[in-house]
Amino acid sequence: MLTQRSRYALRAMLFLATRPIDGAPTPMTRIAAEANVPRKFLELILADLREAGFIDSTRGKMGGYRLSRAKHLISLGEIIRVIEGPLALVPCVSRTAYRPCADCRDEASCAIRHAMARVRDETARILDGTSLADAAARDLAAA
Repeated sequence: MLTQRSRYALRAMLFLATRPIDGAPTPMTRIAAEANVPRKFLELILADLREAGFIDSTRGKMGGYRLSRAKHLISLGEIIRVIEGPLALVPCVSRTAYRPCADCRDEASCAIRHAMARVRDETARILDGTSLADAAARDLAAA
């Protein structure tokens, strides 16, 4: 299940995707209002996204945030991994944080593991194949 923190991050990034990449930085208060994200949470989320290299920040009176690269080069999967960690629902199928399940008798024949690996692969395929530009275009088409 997608956490509220991830939804907030996606909303903020989708809003920033509507702004010109070479334009003036967008103040946090505007991002919070437009993306409907509480400022308290947004501050922490933007720090994580900045550290991951998805956004740049500018300090000062005319400061704010903007995407650090083109919106078609940032996938929803990348954003969710920064906020949540691995996409896998169980640790034994994670590609970045593998851990064997403590109660599993035989990982090689575990039906749950095989099913969850397929879920992970399809989830990653869809999320990694959907850029901010794709998501924003679909959002506009639905409006």
